[in-house]
Amino acid sequence: MAVADMTKSTLQLVLQDGIDSESGSPIFKFKSFNNVKTDATADQLYAVATALVDLQERPLYTINRKDNSDIREG
Repeated sequence: MAVADMTKSTLQLVLQDGIDSESGSPIFKFKSFNNVKTDATADQLYAVATALVDLQERPLYTINRKDNSDIREG
């Protein structure tokens, strides 16, 4: 059976930066924060993200967590 060990986690804020005049689709800007503790809970990351959004000029669209894992035989 394989085992996955989480090695890296990143918190990403997706901010809306307006609307494309030609297509009418939203334009997004991304702010990424590396070196997030891999054992951080969703509640902890949400609290940090909402605090960081208050410092941004653009409105928040969504919050993402990106995890990387090493997979090995267990």
